[in-house]
Amino acid sequence: MKKFDVVFIGSGHAAWHAALTLKHAGKSVAIIEKDTIAGTCTNYGCNAKILLEGPYEVLEEASHYPQIIESDQLHVNWENLMQYKKAVINPLSNTLKSMFEQQGIEVIMGAGKLVDAHTVDVEGTPIQAENIVIATGQHSNKLDIEGRALTHDSRDFLSLDKMPNSITFIGAGIISIEFSSIAIKSGAEVHVIHHTDKPLDGFNEKHIAKLIHKLESEGVNSISMKMFNQYNKLGNSYHVTTETGLSVDTDYVLDATGRKPNVQNIGLDELGIEYSEKGIQVDDYLRTNIHNIYASGDVLDKTIPKLTPTATFESNYIATHILGINPNPIQYPVIPSVLYSLPRLSQIGVTVKDAEQSEAYTIKDIPFGKQMVFEYKNETEAEMTIIINADKQLVGAEIYADDAANLINLLTFIVNQKLTAKDLNQLIFAFPRIIKRRARFIKSSNDFRYINTEVRLPSLTRKTYLCFCFGKSSARNYLVSLLRQMHHFICAICKYAINAPVC
Repeated sequence: MKKFDVVFIGSGHAAWHAALTLKHAGKSVAIIEKDTIAGTCTNYGCNAKILLEGPYEVLEEASHYPQIIESDQLHVNWENLMQYKKAVINPLSNTLKSMFEQQGIEVIMGAGKLVDAHTVDVEGTPIQAENIVIATGQHSNKLDIEGRALTHDSRDFLSLDKMPNSITFIGAGIISIEFSSIAIKSGAEVHVIHHTDKPLDGFNEKHIAKLIHKLESEGVNSISMKMFNQYNKLGNSYHVTTETGLSVDTDYVLDATGRKPNVQNIGLDELGIEYSEKGIQVDDYLRTNIHNIYASGDVLDKTIPKLTPTATFESNYIATHILGINPNPIQYPVIPSVLYSLPRLSQIGVTVKDAEQSEAYTIKDIPFGKQMVFEYKNETEAEMTIIINADKQLVGAEIYADDAANLINLLTFIVNQKLTAKDLNQLIFAFPRIIKRRARFIKSSNDFRYINTEVRLPSLTRKTYLCFCFGKSSARNYLVSLLRQMHHFICAICKYAINAPVC
């Protein structure tokens, strides 16, 4: 019987960051995977989505110059784009598998099931470990109605060889809105059918309304407050029917009504490990009620956002806890969320909804897209709402803009470090798009590492991953790109929110 110090069930970000750290610390480590090495995000989630969306981001930026760029002559060849996506994404699994094995991690393919507190059965082969980490993630959930087998999920959409002429999204969450932004710019007829009057709950309602209005102006047919009855196939098309009698004929139906944790058939019931329909329940050390068995990532029952960076953070924490480096409970930083629509929505910290319930906060709207220093983007609808506390610290922000993802990352640093307007006014940043002295920025970017000192990966691991994903020079450029717009963005915060001197 094979024995290891630590065994991971699952191979995504919730697992492999810890696996590398533990191996580098001298532990014997094995990863068990029944599907594709590296998990959902790497193979058919975030990476694929962002890669496919890239050309549409170019179209979105071009649309800001209607009298200058003849954007109606620009189009995306979906078939070629999908071939490009496959060429980039498909090798990643084998590349990471090879990296794990080169580092001395044993990769075991098969379905893992807990037998006892120290044993995992992999299709008849028992594996023993001092510690076990469950990192099995989530899967797409489908409505339990007639014809559900006819519908598709996000994984299917991200592998489409040809964009359907018409496509219907069920649900009005992140997946539906993000994919609608792509499909409508591909020339497809797009329907979004949902049963709520508040889509994208968690983001600023004003910004959501602007985004939905924009999508509808581009041709997306958003149908709200409709419960679904059944799906039928009629020849090569599908017929979607609601309980109110509304019907839609479409070439493709994507059920995006949610995701469920992968807690079935992994031995939780047999061992008495506590879990709910939301995921595995853990303590403040990410341990299950059997303390040598941990859980990490999207399989957790938690209020913390289920995001890939969160899974990575948890994975790193588990490694340091097992090694005894960090005996303290996990302490999450303030975590940003991003909707990768066109344009994007992003949010961090205290929300407008929560701030409105307390006199301790000041809410400020900043129409930064209309400021002169941002005119080069001609994105006049871009705006931001920020929340300031009594100590003049930025504690929350919500952004509607093409660059909302990069901008929220900048604000994430400010919020977590509790910087004040006075602190920000002591900094000098390069003018947007002028990045002549990159070395200076790269040198200063090293200071950012102290945010997660207790749970960061070893230097070798960080370097290996950055260079693997971006290449050496691109990794440096990526860090620089996150800083390029800081100067005038920070000035806007100081001027409009805290009445600080204008930069």
